[in-house]
Amino acid sequence: MTSAPSLELSLRLEGGDGSPLGSALAPQLAAAAPLTSGDQAEGHWQALLGDWLGQLAPELPAELRAPAYSLGLLITDDHSMAVLNGEWRQQEGPTDVLAFAAQEAPLPPGALAELGEDEPLELGDIVISLETAARQARDQGHDLAGELRFLASHGLLHLLGWDHPDGASLERMLARQEQLLAKAGVPISSQG
Repeated sequence: MTSAPSLELSLRLEGGDGSPLGSALAPQLAAAAPLTSGDQAEGHWQALLGDWLGQLAPELPAELRAPAYSLGLLITDDHSMAVLNGEWRQQEGPTDVLAFAAQEAPLPPGALAELGEDEPLELGDIVISLETAARQARDQGHDLAGELRFLASHGLLHLLGWDHPDGASLERMLARQEQLLAKAGVPISSQG
């Protein structure tokens, strides 16, 4: 088993203006605990994402293999997600997950060697709409925590260069997500 690299995670649960998610989302926040409550949530996500990075390490191009990573995870509301979706994808309305990769272009040769021993490779940010995730979980008959993990795995793969411009590449990406989720003990029978 591949050891997990160290991971610096910035977890935020907030609206687009930086305010805490509103009381209207309290039921969803409670339904997704421990993924959405305090220090426990950050520790859970850090362990899960770090484990996934460890599993994916052998598949990564050399410029993305690092002993330490940094990424942000924002769990937000539909309004904030709709704004981001409009600005970045020119799509109306909210979507379930967006990924903003910091390493869009290949790193120059030797760039990883220039990182300090304690300096992580910045991967970017994953943004998930809690409201859309809750609707999708309800519609597909599974729990919200599983849906959040599914969406986070999808976002992480995007940060690492995976994409799905066609049906075949989407199938490959979903299959890899299922492997990550299965190793994490997340039920996958109705994800997606």
